[in-house]
Amino acid sequence: MDNKILLIATSNMGKVREISEALRDFDLEIKTLKDYCEINPPEETGKTFFENAYLKAKYYTEKTGLMCLADDSGLEVDILNGAPGIYSSRFAGENATDEENNKKLLALLQGIPFEKRKARFVCVIVVYHPSGKYIKTEGTWEGLIGFEPKGSHGFGYDPIFLVPEYNYEKTAAELPIEKKNRLSHRGKALEALKKTFSDFLKSLKQ
Repeated sequence: MDNKILLIATSNMGKVREISEALRDFDLEIKTLKDYCEINPPEETGKTFFENAYLKAKYYTEKTGLMCLADDSGLEVDILNGAPGIYSSRFAGENATDEENNKKLLALLQGIPFEKRKARFVCVIVVYHPSGKYIKTEGTWEGLIGFEPKGSHGFGYDPIFLVPEYNYEKTAAELPIEKKNRLSHRGKALEALKKTFSDFLKSLKQ
């Protein structure tokens, strides 16, 4: 069983670069879903970010026989009881665009004052091994939902997510990508993974 090959369960090459960079010291051969186009994606039936990340990682490991990293992430808004949560990418409908999702969220928050627009991005990463062993890490990025989209970087809810690191005067979409990756929920989950990955790889040899 080759523990030096890691399948990253995404076709998003920006995400692949970010994860590959974070794990560069582990001398891994990286594969992506672009290498396995024939595999249909699983139905994400989990009720939490962890359940969906675990489900995806286990599914692709079983399909390929490779150690697999999968993540699940989204936005939680306090005044909406944590919505959109795990439905973040399809908040405005099954094939909704980022713009449609942002529009729906801003409409729901119409009239809500600045201080009550607290939100966070959440990312859970699971690495699953064919032996059945797995590890999980999590990262969160606290912020506030703005009143209108700003910025052209990033994707998803980035244009309406105001970040504390800039005193809530800039959105995630206004940050250079390298800066955003360091501050973001995924960046924090990857930092946590770097700290535990060595021990995980050692445990596979036992």
